Amino acid sequence: MEGDCLSCMKYLMFVFNFFIFLGGACLLGIGIWVLVDPTGFREIVAANPLLITGAYILLAMGGLLVLLGFLGCCGAVRESKCLLLLFFLFILIIFLAELSAAVLAFIFRENLTREFFTKELTKHYQGSNDTDVFSATWNSVMIAFGCCGVNGPEDFKFASVFRLLTLDSDEVPEACCRREPQTRAGVLLSREECLLGRDPFLNKQGCYTVILNAFETYVYLAGALAIGVLAIELFAMIFAMCLFRGIQ
Repeated sequence: MEGDCLSCMKYLMFVFNFFIFLGGACLLGIGIWVLVDPTGFREIVAANPLLITGAYILLAMGGLLVLLGFLGCCGAVRESKCLLLLFFLFILIIFLAELSAAVLAFIFRENLTREFFTKELTKHYQGSNDTDVFSATWNSVMIAFGCCGVNGPEDFKFASVFRLLTLDSDEVPEACCRREPQTRAGVLLSREECLLGRDPFLNKQGCYTVILNAFETYVYLAGALAIGVLAIELFAMIFAMCLFRGIQ
């Protein structure tokens, strides 16, 4: 009976880690694809440093999952205590890191408020200066989502660096102008009228509301997914330890 239980645990461990291995391979493939041909992603994140960072994060996660899946599968099939112990330690480290990240996200959640983003925008935004990562990212977001500022165009009346660089000649940056289509490659309806703050040529809605509405569903989905991942990792540790203890 004990042998049958151990055999069942071994095959469950193998199947479980085979799917982890496949998931890691998919992430690796996506990461390589983004690095090799990132054209489709530049409308979302035009600032190259952020794009490259995201791709490398995907590569790192994919590589780690491939390694975990490999250790789990080999440890189960070969009934190797060494490989199972390594698998358990890796999963434990990831589990603790994710818990720490969740706690830190909860503690610093106030940094994601409308007031925080408004303060940062008015303090650091430099207009069309794409060499500045902060400004380039904001420009990318405003173009991609068809929005302007955090609350609306009025935010740029208080953007000290932006007003200094434009000598108070522009009411809003070019990224706030309406385009047809609303993409970075889209044609501006009227750059001159837009920079003067004329309504028909200007995106009036603030980015905070637009992005919040766009991602509201995905926030709950991400939370449920995070809980599911933590539960899977917990079961993986239990499987690994049970199999470890059952191997002679």
